[in-house]
Amino acid sequence: MSDATPPTPSARSGVIHDIGYRHYDGPRLGRGHIARALFVESALGAYGIGRSARSKIVPMLLFAVVCVPAFILVVVAAITNADELPGEYTSYVLNVQVLVAIYVAGQAPANVSRDLRFRVMPLYFSRPLERVDYVLAKYAALSAAVFVFVAVPLTIMFLGALLVELPIGEQAPDYLRSLGSGLLVALVLAGIGLVIAAVTPRRGLGVAAIITVLLVLAGVQGVVQGIATEENEETLAAYSGLFSPFTLVDGVQSSVLGADSALPAEPPGTVGAIVFLIVTLLLVVACVGALLLRYRKVSI
Repeated sequence: MSDATPPTPSARSGVIHDIGYRHYDGPRLGRGHIARALFVESALGAYGIGRSARSKIVPMLLFAVVCVPAFILVVVAAITNADELPGEYTSYVLNVQVLVAIYVAGQAPANVSRDLRFRVMPLYFSRPLERVDYVLAKYAALSAAVFVFVAVPLTIMFLGALLVELPIGEQAPDYLRSLGSGLLVALVLAGIGLVIAAVTPRRGLGVAAIITVLLVLAGVQGVVQGIATEENEETLAAYSGLFSPFTLVDGVQSSVLGADSALPAEPPGTVGAIVFLIVTLLLVVACVGALLLRYRKVSI
């Protein structure tokens, strides 16, 4: 016979351990706080802040490169004792449009594609966060990041001009116009980038698609404008700026904000100014609407 002693009733029963969990008794901050937190996290994340070291390399490198021409312009003005900067504030963004396009192409998918790829949307919407809150927070975050990307080199030019004692009355108007143009560029490019990136959860595919779309549009605009100029079709050459986001905003900057256009032909008269402004606003609204439709279909 076995000498094993049968377990006592207390040995067979379970034990409940108190590990100290408590219900949250603090304030419920609601939708607005969640949306603001999402905005801040996404905007900082566009520069790799709060993410891994590898995530910081590309955006910070692009940011440094886009600022280099601004430093060079200031240094040249200081060395030559020039009466004005050798470059224009209002044409700076158009001149570095390739860098801006690459930045948007890299960060738009990072902003939204990963959420789709790793299927974390149910986690967002399990809280009192509506789809419109998510869309607007992401749109605002990328727009803010792109605006910083283009505004900092413009500010470097402006501060450098003041350091070399160029008249502030001559520098400030074009600097402010360029900031207004930079804001429009940020809104337009962020919208286009997010709409394309939200279509696919694959980040690499989103990057390639955004770069392709922006470069193709720029190429089409250049070809149409070149042909129209050769054929002396001034009206067509002027309206060719509608084909590319960068030249579209340049048209608004020249016709509405009063800056000198960096293109051979600017929007013709008041009608041209109204057309360029309306197209810009409609493009931003259309991008927001497309994103809302896209996320309405996202399953949670």
